[in-house]
Amino acid sequence: MNEGGLADRFDYTQAMLGIAQIFEIIAALTILFGLFWSAGLAFRTYLRSKSGLQSYKTMRQSFGGAILLGLEILVAGDLIRTVAVAPTLDNVAVLAIIVLIRTFLSFSLEIEINGVPPWRRALVSGATVMKEAAAKDAPKTS
Repeated sequence: MNEGGLADRFDYTQAMLGIAQIFEIIAALTILFGLFWSAGLAFRTYLRSKSGLQSYKTMRQSFGGAILLGLEILVAGDLIRTVAVAPTLDNVAVLAIIVLIRTFLSFSLEIEINGVPPWRRALVSGATVMKEAAAKDAPKTS
């Protein structure tokens, strides 16, 4: 009976670790795809406006949004790993430190992207920031 319980626990732990790794892969792919997407947006902006500054701003805002989205996904993976796999006090403390660091990075990126602290404007997700960058560059239909 004990062996079955141990095997079940091992399978559950392995499954949760696998899911956490999937989140990490998705986050890395999100950032990588965001880089290429942002470069494409910046190139399109440059072709339309012939302004290197506008192109740079588009690249910076859209890639910053991709990084924010990637950080949010990484936090989800860390939560799964900590809560579902090994919810010890030490692991929860490490998770808290990781979340604090990523929160600081997110705030720093938002200030860098928008020019104002997040508490001075409505909080938005990384996906919303990317959407705003694309909307600013969208062709005007009249």
